[in-house]
Amino acid sequence: MSVSTDPRAVSGAELPLAPHLSGSPTAAPFRARHVEDLLLGLALLLMFVLPLAEIVLRRLAGIGIPGSIPIVQHLMLWVGFLGAAIAAREGTLLALATGAFLPEGRVRRFAAIFSAAVAAAIAALLCRGAVDLVVGERETGTMVAGSIRAWTAQLVLPISFALIAVRLVARSSATWRGRSAAASGLAIGLVLALWPELVRGRPAWPGVAILLAAAGLGAPIFALLGGAAVLLFLSEGVGPSAILIETYQLAVSPTLPSIPLFTLAGFLLAEGGAPERLLRVFRAMFGWMPGGTAVVCGLLSTFFTIFTGGSGVTILALGGLLLPALLRDGYRERFSLGLLTATGSLGLLLPPALPLILYAIVAQIPIENIFIGGILPGMVLIGLTAAWGILESARSHVPRRRFRLREAGAALWEGKWEVMLPVVILVAFLGGYATVVETAALAALYAFVSQVVIHRDISLRRDFRRVFAECGATVGGVLVILGVAVGFTNYLIDADVPGRLLAWTQAYIHSPYIFLLGLNAFLLIVGCLMDIFSATFVVVPLIVPLGQAFGIHPVHLGIIFIANLELGYLTPPVGLNLFLASYRFKRPLMEVTAAALPMLAILGFGVLIITYVPWLTTGLLGIFGKLR
Repeated sequence: MSVSTDPRAVSGAELPLAPHLSGSPTAAPFRARHVEDLLLGLALLLMFVLPLAEIVLRRLAGIGIPGSIPIVQHLMLWVGFLGAAIAAREGTLLALATGAFLPEGRVRRFAAIFSAAVAAAIAALLCRGAVDLVVGERETGTMVAGSIRAWTAQLVLPISFALIAVRLVARSSATWRGRSAAASGLAIGLVLALWPELVRGRPAWPGVAILLAAAGLGAPIFALLGGAAVLLFLSEGVGPSAILIETYQLAVSPTLPSIPLFTLAGFLLAEGGAPERLLRVFRAMFGWMPGGTAVVCGLLSTFFTIFTGGSGVTILALGGLLLPALLRDGYRERFSLGLLTATGSLGLLLPPALPLILYAIVAQIPIENIFIGGILPGMVLIGLTAAWGILESARSHVPRRRFRLREAGAALWEGKWEVMLPVVILVAFLGGYATVVETAALAALYAFVSQVVIHRDISLRRDFRRVFAECGATVGGVLVILGVAVGFTNYLIDADVPGRLLAWTQAYIHSPYIFLLGLNAFLLIVGCLMDIFSATFVVVPLIVPLGQAFGIHPVHLGIIFIANLELGYLTPPVGLNLFLASYRFKRPLMEVTAAALPMLAILGFGVLIITYVPWLTTGLLGIFGKLR
């Protein structure tokens, strides 16, 4: 049986986060949608075919494909921003969860129109910056590879931001009057894009205040970060192209293409029959233990979160499978809701989880080091979750299953392809046989072959365009945030915010233990307000100098950061997993929040252990260093 999820929901819970922006009946015509999805699918397909060809040619003939690396990097640009345009089309751009608290009726309709108007204005300004970037690059004449010019690849930036602006307006209201009101924001953005001198030299704080209000009412996160960067730069006489230059450099960075490729592997597994096969494997191997089904649910959720990066696919794709299993075995409904809500982000510390890759890129540390550093801390959180499941099974008198060797063997044989995937990835990358991008391509190919060719759970004719479009929309919804976040971070660095923060911290905090406690509290707040990807680009450049000043190992600092952001998914009132679980299980938000509180406390204790026992992070690094 194939696990299928709603295409809007699978993009990372944006549907429950900004419901007033996702219910408009307007949509692109079918033919336009088909072409858009097909282009995205072909770009994503080329992204994983080229690195695989590199591996084969390098091993067999000792040569590579000329220009394949820069081509893959620029395909990342197309996948990311074409995916962002599709996310805008489907109403699944990431937004803060605060919009879900608005009452139905006029208030919510006003919020939808106002937030869409502000976001469309920012998209128009970013479109102008992208146009300036393309024009400047065309004059420079930079080549990507062969006869491919860089400016032709960059064309996707202004096109995508233009589509995002128009689609935000189109989805803002079910009436033409409402859309016309939202279009006024687009008009303001166009005026400022054409005549930036209107705001040059003026204070930026009134515009930033409007952005904060719009974000609170449901505007996409990219509008908040990108808008703040645009207004701050414009107030100093710098055009929005400064942001798009940083966006372009990020999008074509050498290791970033691994993110959509690992995400594609996760989507293929979730859409195929992998969840059922893995559930059978874990039940056969661990179901005999006290709390066996709870432990199995934690392990299965962890497996999928590693590949989907906490984007919401785990809860949305596996929730309908795991909740009935827990209830059928006798676990209380409240415990089951809390467990599945918490395990929706469990696994972000284990390789090759996407936040680990992104943190390594931003903090400029070796990816293999943070992969190794996250193994033991990740196991600590899984162990604490399993312990809670064991205690619950004793409280609820859940009967234990007998271990059956024949069933274990049959389950392992049926699920052997899925079980071997993490082994293939770790051997390929940590063994030095492939780069991180090539490893991600190998993972995508492995998932593709296992689900399409071997098990035939996914049909090329029926499912190819949909699965690739959903994956691209998820990646695009994240990348558009990352692209503008790096511009905002660049402004903070130009304004010497990290230096000022370091001076203030050193003036008032002298103990590394107090610093780490304060850091945990700060990151917990960040984690419940921002998605982990945008928080990485905004916050990491601020805390890295602080960690160095207090003698914190750079890998240990990274694991602390990701562990706290993982915990932030559960933190009320706006933790992302709370809204996801409420949407998936059709339970009131307060009921889900109350159910998740014990897991919040347990995982919070685990985060403190990870923070104050640095050996958990650095111990394996020393062992692997000696082996190398």
